[in-house]
Amino acid sequence: MSEAPTGGQDSRREEERPGRNPADTAQAEGHDTYDLYRRGLDLLRRGSAAAAAQLLERAAAAEPQSRSVLEALARAQFDARRYDAAAGNFRRIVDASPADDYAQFGLGLALARTGDPEAAVEHLALAAAMRPDLRHYTDALRGVRATLRARRDSANDDPEGPERNVHE
Repeated sequence: MSEAPTGGQDSRREEERPGRNPADTAQAEGHDTYDLYRRGLDLLRRGSAAAAAQLLERAAAAEPQSRSVLEALARAQFDARRYDAAAGNFRRIVDASPADDYAQFGLGLALARTGDPEAAVEHLALAAAMRPDLRHYTDALRGVRATLRARRDSANDDPEGPERNVHE
């Protein structure tokens, strides 16, 4: 996702990142979770989303509750066009922390890409309400709302109605 928080860096504070507190460090030892995470972020920054997702999936398996790892994994999955997987990981973050504006934004974008603009609008609207200063949030919301309007207008113009089978 090109609109990564803080210029492509992890949006979590330093102490929230994997391997930064004693519990994380103990878990990371022997698993190299923090190394996988850092290498995954580097690959993501360099545009290798699929490779980043592979490393970050391993990090997420070792630290399934790490929001930092889940966010990086979701971003990599999104950039690799694995929108269902990205939505699932952004949803895990939103479920754990509904006030996470970036996770709401990422979930909204991923849902829009999976073809569910109705659900996308809800999450994009929350993100935009939380951070109205971020133009890419409001632009994404406006775009998905325009898609919904166009679909409604198209359905209203169709004499057979929205139930018509487009595969006929």
